Amino acid sequence: MLKITNFLDLSRQLNLKAQHREPLAYHAPQGRYKIVHQSLVIPGLPAPLYYLNFFTLLGQPNLPIWLNADAVFNDSLDTATVLVSASPHMVGHLKRYSISRDCQFEDHQFRFAQTDTISGQFPQFRFQRLDTEFQVDLQIRANNQPVYFSKLRLNLMEFWSVLCDCQGQVRYQGQTYHIQGMGALQYARSVHMPPLPLCFYTCQILHFADDLQIVLQQVRDQFNQVVISRCYIRQADGQHQFFDQHVQFKIDRVYPWVQTPNAQRMYLPREFNWRIYQDKKPYLTIHAQSRGDFKFGLGAGYVGSFHFDAELNGKHYSGESGYCEYVDCRPLKWQENQQKSFFQEKLLNTEPCLLKNKKID
Repeated sequence: MLKITNFLDLSRQLNLKAQHREPLAYHAPQGRYKIVHQSLVIPGLPAPLYYLNFFTLLGQPNLPIWLNADAVFNDSLDTATVLVSASPHMVGHLKRYSISRDCQFEDHQFRFAQTDTISGQFPQFRFQRLDTEFQVDLQIRANNQPVYFSKLRLNLMEFWSVLCDCQGQVRYQGQTYHIQGMGALQYARSVHMPPLPLCFYTCQILHFADDLQIVLQQVRDQFNQVVISRCYIRQADGQHQFFDQHVQFKIDRVYPWVQTPNAQRMYLPREFNWRIYQDKKPYLTIHAQSRGDFKFGLGAGYVGSFHFDAELNGKHYSGESGYCEYVDCRPLKWQENQQKSFFQEKLLNTEPCLLKNKKID
C-alpha cells in the first residue's frame, strides 16, 4: 500500500518546490470528478469558540475515513454533508442534503438548501450559514501558495490547502462574536475510485503566532502502516517548511470508546504529542490536551479543539485553541492492542474517544 501510494502521489515533489505555477482547481462536481470537498478552518479563536470549521463534502468517497454511510440518501454520489461547528455544544452542526433536490451549484456559488452558502471565486469567498442556533457570515481572502495534502497521477485526485485572511461574525445562541484572523481554506476533487483501505486519519491545525500556522497530518492503512506523516509550517508572507521524515505522532491517554452513527467504535485522543526531528535533534515538539468537545461529522469521525505547549527551533509557544480532525476506523480490539504498544515503543501510533452527539437535519 505504501509503495503504491508513494508512486501515485506527487504531493511531496510539489511541496518541495519553491512556488506552484499552475492555477488551482476550484469547482463543483463535474465530468469525471464526482467527489468534491471544500472547507474553511479557523483555529486560535478566543473562548468560548476556540475554533470554527465550515466543512462540505459533495458525494461520498470509497474511503473508510471519509464515508459517512449514515448520511447517505439513495445514492452516495447524490449526498452532500455540511459540518459547521465551534467548541460550544450544538445539536444542528451536521446537516445532509440531496444534491439533486436541495443543492444549487453555479460558477461562483454553492448553495445547500436555504441554510449554507459558499460564494465567490478564487481568491475571495464568502461563507454563510443561516441557522437559528449558529449563524456564520465570513469574508475570506486566500493567498496563492498552496500546500498539497495529496496529488495523484493522471489527475485522479488532488487535495490542497492555502492560508487565508478571515473577517466577519458568528452568532451563537443570541450572542455575536466578531472574527478576524488567519485560517486555512482547503479544497479536494476526486474521481469515484474503488475502495481504498485508509483507516486512520488525523489533521491538526494550530497557530504559534498571528502569521505562523502549523498543519500536522497522519494517515494509516488497515495494517496500521503509516501512509502519510507530515508537518507544514507556513507563514502569511508565503514562506513554508515541509517535513515528511521523522514526523512522529503519539497518543498518551484516550477517552472511553464511543460508537459513531455508523456503528463504528473508536477511541478519541485525550492527551497526545508530536515530535519532529532535524539532524537527529528535536526541531518541533507539541504536547496537547483535548478540550473534550468532539463533534461527529468529519467524514466517519470527529472534530474538536485542544490546548497545547510547543517548542519550535528552541522557541516556546502555547495556546488554548488548536483544531483537530480525527477518524479511526480500525477494529476496536486492534485499537486497544495498539494502545498497549504506545507505552512500550518510541514509535508513533494512534488511538482515541468521547463525543458530542450529532443531529442530522
